[in-house]
Amino acid sequence: MPIVHRFDPPERFVTGTVGEPGARTFFLQARTGVRVTSVSLEKQQVAALAERVDELLDEVMTTSTSQVVPAVAPLGLEDSAPLEQPIEEEFRAGTMTLSWDPNDERVVIEVFPFSEVAAITPDEADEEVEEPEPEEVFLVRITPAAARSFVQRAEQVLEAGRPTCPFCGEPIDPEGHLCVRANGFRRRDPQAP
Repeated sequence: MPIVHRFDPPERFVTGTVGEPGARTFFLQARTGVRVTSVSLEKQQVAALAERVDELLDEVMTTSTSQVVPAVAPLGLEDSAPLEQPIEEEFRAGTMTLSWDPNDERVVIEVFPFSEVAAITPDEADEEVEEPEPEEVFLVRITPAAARSFVQRAEQVLEAGRPTCPFCGEPIDPEGHLCVRANGFRRRDPQAP
């Protein structure tokens, strides 16, 4: 049986980072009382999860629910506090699932550890591959309002990184970057002195 880090509901569920822009480590973190669980993940996984949570809530808004699903994050639920310290990574995120529980009207997020065995190559895409049973699961069940708040913070965390080049869309380091659209000329951050 896998170890289940279950928060139903958590007092706090956020994404955050450690490190400087360009070298940040992203985390999902849930807390209830003194119990804190932190799972590291990639920036793209944070972006995908936030986008899918937002889309899921938009879909639920069109169905009949007894609970009001807010269109945006409620004012009283914004969370800009840093991650809980110390940060002790339980595991690195691999597969994530997202669903809506219509019985108690909650967003359900499950995060499973990254596994080399579960990764498949394009050659194996048509083959039936048996995924190994995960050793751990990070399970969070949150209200629609808390989910909108999670999305709002995730978007702020993602935007807090390096600025993007207006020409090629790649991140600009403090030293600048070689822009493919400028034929190899080094472009600098437009806001840098």
